[in-house]
Amino acid sequence: MEVEITSEGRTRSLNRAVAITVVFLSVFMAVAKIKDDNVVQAMQVAKADIVDTWNEYQAARLKLHMNEQTQEILKITLPSPSAQMVAKEAAIEAEKARYQARSDALALKAKDLQASYDALNLHDDQFDLADAALAISLSLAAVAALTGMWWLLFISWGFGAFGFVMGAAGFAGWSLHPDWLVALLT
Repeated sequence: MEVEITSEGRTRSLNRAVAITVVFLSVFMAVAKIKDDNVVQAMQVAKADIVDTWNEYQAARLKLHMNEQTQEILKITLPSPSAQMVAKEAAIEAEKARYQARSDALALKAKDLQASYDALNLHDDQFDLADAALAISLSLAAVAALTGMWWLLFISWGFGAFGFVMGAAGFAGWSLHPDWLVALLT
C-alpha cells in the first residue's frame, strides 16, 4: 500500500502547523502583554516615588543649608553670644543633625527605589523583546502559509522560541537580558 502525498496534503499540513503556531503565539502574546502592562504601571509608580524622594531629599538639604547659614549669620552679628543665643545655636545644631540624617536616609531610599525601577525596566525590556519576536514570528508564519514554504515556518518558530524564552524570563524574573540587542533597539 503506497501513500502518495500530494502538494495539497503538504499545504494542508503546513496550514495546520501555521494555525497551531498562530494560536500558541497569540495566546502567549496576550498573557505577556497583560504582565508587561503591569510592569509598566509599576515602573511609573516607582519613577514617581523616586522623584518624590529626591524632592524630599532636596528639601531636607535646603533646610540643612539654611540652618548652616543662620549659624554663620549669628556668629558674625553676635561675637559674644548670650545664654539665649547659645541655646538657639544648640537647637540649630540639633536641627542640622536631624536634617543630615533625614537627607542621608532619603538618598539611600531614592537609590533603592532606582534599583527597583532598573529591575522592572529589565523585565519590561524582556517583554518588549518577546512581543517583537513573537510579532515577527506570526508574520513569518502567515507568509509561510501563503507561500507554502516550510523553511519560512521553521524560521518563524525560531523567532517564536526566542520570544517565548524572553517572555518566560520576564514572567520568571530571570536576569536574561541581551544588552547588545536592547542597546541596538533603544
